[in-house]
Amino acid sequence: MTSAPQSSSAPLHWLVFVIAGIKLGLHLLTNLLGGYGYFRDELYYLACSEHLDFGYVDHPPLSILVLFLSRSLFGDSLFALRLIPALAGACTVLVTALIARRMNGRKTAQVMSALAATVSPVYMGMNSFFSMNSLDILFWAMSFLVLLRILADPRMSDWLALGLIIGLGSLNKISMIFPALGIAAVFLLTEHRRILKTPLPWMTAGISLVLFLPYVIWNIQHDFAHLEFIRNASAGKYSALTPLGFLKDQFLFNNPWSAGLWALGIAFFFTRAGRPYRPAGIAFGVVLLILLLNRTSKPEYLAPGIVLLFAAGGVFCEQFLNGPRLVWLRRFMMTSLVAGVSIIPLGLPILPVQSFIRYADALGVQPMTAENIVLAELPQFYGDMFGWEEQVKALAVAYHTLSEEEKKVAVVFGFNYGRAGAVDFFGPQYGLPPAISGHNNYWIWGPGRSDASVVLLLSSEIGPLRERFEEVTEVGFHSTRYALPYENNLRVYVCRNLKGNLTDLWRELKHYQ
Repeated sequence: MTSAPQSSSAPLHWLVFVIAGIKLGLHLLTNLLGGYGYFRDELYYLACSEHLDFGYVDHPPLSILVLFLSRSLFGDSLFALRLIPALAGACTVLVTALIARRMNGRKTAQVMSALAATVSPVYMGMNSFFSMNSLDILFWAMSFLVLLRILADPRMSDWLALGLIIGLGSLNKISMIFPALGIAAVFLLTEHRRILKTPLPWMTAGISLVLFLPYVIWNIQHDFAHLEFIRNASAGKYSALTPLGFLKDQFLFNNPWSAGLWALGIAFFFTRAGRPYRPAGIAFGVVLLILLLNRTSKPEYLAPGIVLLFAAGGVFCEQFLNGPRLVWLRRFMMTSLVAGVSIIPLGLPILPVQSFIRYADALGVQPMTAENIVLAELPQFYGDMFGWEEQVKALAVAYHTLSEEEKKVAVVFGFNYGRAGAVDFFGPQYGLPPAISGHNNYWIWGPGRSDASVVLLLSSEIGPLRERFEEVTEVGFHSTRYALPYENNLRVYVCRNLKGNLTDLWRELKHYQ
């Protein structure tokens, strides 16, 4: 029989709150300075918040509701927009330390796990712009924490909390199903399966399903749009990774300086001291196995689960590296975590862009992407923060060359939700009409009252436009350094008189990816 898991009775060490405060301060400072600008997805999410619904093609509705409430309270400046993810990041640091405490970790374990969660580039990145990802990491961390509480003492309140976390987490991002499956495996594959004879786990499952039900209903009403999105993205958008490549990328994404800690975290679950907490390790192992079997998993998909290994590694160091012959190793591990601060600029846009490029070159880090696109000087994450307002300005110049009659019927078409979202966000100040697009939820929102008699757009090719319109006129050019190559060096066209029927064309423009 496995002994009951023990938890430290001491409160979180004050240094943990200092570390969480430093992380929050770094994000707030970066947000105040503006980072590198609005991120592509942020512009799309801002557009989604203007169309509240029970679901969207590429994500469930919870994060958009949070964004709507945030905009209502704080506005939509970069600082305001990124306040929620910054707070979520600080909370993730605290929850990581609480997980260590739940595994009987005291000062050293709590501080080490908090440091690891702070210097993780993928956490820094996810907490530096608004998306469902910052909340996703926090929901995963909370689910592991509550799982450990249940393993120690399965109280109804904890089962209720787990149901709320999984349900709301799934309503935030579909990937919450991964830790849910891992937790389910714990109660199917271990001695804890006896709890299945009680109503508690079934109550948890019921709560989760009820909370997630609105998105299921939305998908039924929209021809299972999210499943179509996943199929298309997996087939053409995401780069295929071998299992070895997926594992290798974990070292950079979670900070090479922290690799020793989370490796010891894996080892901890195989020790006698870690045996009571091994079911949590099994849950992580199931998640890892699922992601390895899925050959299109992005490296960052595993990131939310690493909080468990950070915490377990801290406990391992505290409990097993405390003798006179090994204390030097624990000090080395702590020093490595502090040194991990050195690669924070890879996840947080805190350096001037030219300084970042030189810094990345000095580290030998090449621009990265998990998608099938060409990069230039910057990784996709940073490149997607440049050029959006400049695109809108170029379109606005073209729009204001139109006659008053044409302005009344003109519409801006965006080939992707980034371009369309930029027009909808920046466009009003330049007098532009709303954008339309066939990409993801923009397709569902439709062309509005447009008859496509006058369409403005950015493109690198004129041939396809001439096939669709009777008249295509080049009226401008857009170029912005640091933008992604396929968003750069674009020509501005005014297209007049659509050939054929807009309803038929709109069906062809549908692009879920």
